[in-house]
Amino acid sequence: MRHADEESELPKLIRRYVTPDRRYLKLGGSLLGMRGRERGKFTRKLGEAASQIGPRELGILLDRGWRERKTAAWLITVAGRTEFRGRLGELLLASEGPYAGQAYCVALATFGTSADADLLVAYLDRYLPRPDLYYDQAAALGTLLLLDARLGAGQAARFLTPEGLSGDGRTRRGARRPGGDA
Repeated sequence: MRHADEESELPKLIRRYVTPDRRYLKLGGSLLGMRGRERGKFTRKLGEAASQIGPRELGILLDRGWRERKTAAWLITVAGRTEFRGRLGELLLASEGPYAGQAYCVALATFGTSADADLLVAYLDRYLPRPDLYYDQAAALGTLLLLDARLGAGQAARFLTPEGLSGDGRTRRGARRPGGDA
């Protein structure tokens, strides 16, 4: 439930953290396309914002739309705020809207623990059988592969079989795979 003081504070938070220089649009792929000085300026301002924003403010942004959530996830990542791991995992699993899921995956990759890998597995178990809900499946699987390599784990292997195993014994089309449980 949102409180009145959060509603009045939201426009200020958006102006300060989400929309400067269209920040929310530059996070992710566009950041990679920036050249030297522009990237340096952008990342410096992002780092400053990440060090200035508090947990309550991040929580307010995470309760809003995709622009605010995406920006908050990046600020969490840059600041290394692992206390938001669970919340980001919940948001990824809820998959309530577009664009922010990849930012959650960036944060989980940066945190880099087995707890982060477990959140990605939970997401893939739920959504990989649903090709109609493909939005963040590639990002989640790629992040899990990265964490597997870092952690010496093999959690992604069951999602990478020739049959396209979804995690529950079903193929991507929903049919049982040969030898799978009935």
